Amino acid sequence: MKIALLGPAHPYRGGLAAFNERLATQLVREGHEVTIYTFTLQYPNFLFPGKTQFTEAPAPQLNIRRTLSSVNPLSWYATARSINEAGTELLLIGFWLPFMGPAFGTVAKVTTCPTIAVVHNIIPHESRIGDAQLAGYFTKHCDGFVSLTKSVRRQLEKFVGAKPSIVSPHPIYDHFGPIIAPATSQNNLKLHADAEYLLFFGLVRDYKGLDLLLEAMADKRLAKRGTKLIVAGEFYSDRETYDDQIGDLNLEDRVIIHDQFIPDDQVADYFCAVDLLVQPYRNATQSGVTPIAYHFELPMVVTNVGGLPAMCPDGVTGYVVEPTAEAIADGIWRYLTEADQDAMRAGLREERKKYEWSVMTAAILEMYTELSV
Repeated sequence: MKIALLGPAHPYRGGLAAFNERLATQLVREGHEVTIYTFTLQYPNFLFPGKTQFTEAPAPQLNIRRTLSSVNPLSWYATARSINEAGTELLLIGFWLPFMGPAFGTVAKVTTCPTIAVVHNIIPHESRIGDAQLAGYFTKHCDGFVSLTKSVRRQLEKFVGAKPSIVSPHPIYDHFGPIIAPATSQNNLKLHADAEYLLFFGLVRDYKGLDLLLEAMADKRLAKRGTKLIVAGEFYSDRETYDDQIGDLNLEDRVIIHDQFIPDDQVADYFCAVDLLVQPYRNATQSGVTPIAYHFELPMVVTNVGGLPAMCPDGVTGYVVEPTAEAIADGIWRYLTEADQDAMRAGLREERKKYEWSVMTAAILEMYTELSV
């Protein structure tokens, strides 16, 4: 059938664009005709904390139309008209931020086909005045909801009432290429091959707990072992605060910072060069980093917050610890010195079967069938 998908996509960068493009690819593989409607303007520059909103990667082989400005109501109605005129049978909207509520909600209101929201977050980690009202406007005009975690679905409950709402976990990102030999990846990143590396990956924001991980890195056991940490991602928080902490803890020779957005063609090097992924979040709904770890069969230590533990069965694909520096250090030490690392990689290969993209598309299409009755 004809499906429209509204949200970030090429030329915009980031995990949300990657998610929408990969979801569209799966739907196309299943025989559907998919058009992605993305932004002419996503964020005004003064609201965007990063260096650029755009990718230099080539466009995927998908039908992508840039029609929507998040701040121009005329474009909201024009986008809805385009969706209607195309004979669209289902509108999917990837939602993650209340700021997008007016634009996305108006498109959903004006389109004539059923609308299903794929909800990454409903209330952001760094909340602002008016978030609930903007999110409420959006949800009012959607017919069904697919959340990626139970924690998001619980947050949705006060917005959606009796409307259909299900959980379908974040599928595995499998578009970053094959697993690479560690020595090759380390050489590509100019790392010493005789060291042991941990990885903190993705945009650096305060709620992600990098400060907890840095404190854990000062643990005497890890210091004696010479374990190093790679921080790979653009800082959306004040980097100086973290640099000061690194200096105070004497970690300058054990923390490597790559303060930049990591393009798709470099992701494999980071996940294949290291021994362990660490997600020391203070709070979370879910993480788009975990599905990348699954693809590269990289065990992880995650904190016991939000939806993180659901994708990291303790002792199977890694360890779940409390969000404290001491517990994070203990989890890292346990993995490096006690774990059957080969068994955990095998656990990742087995667990990933639950997170195929076809599982999510089946859930979406089943909801569509229910809405169409």
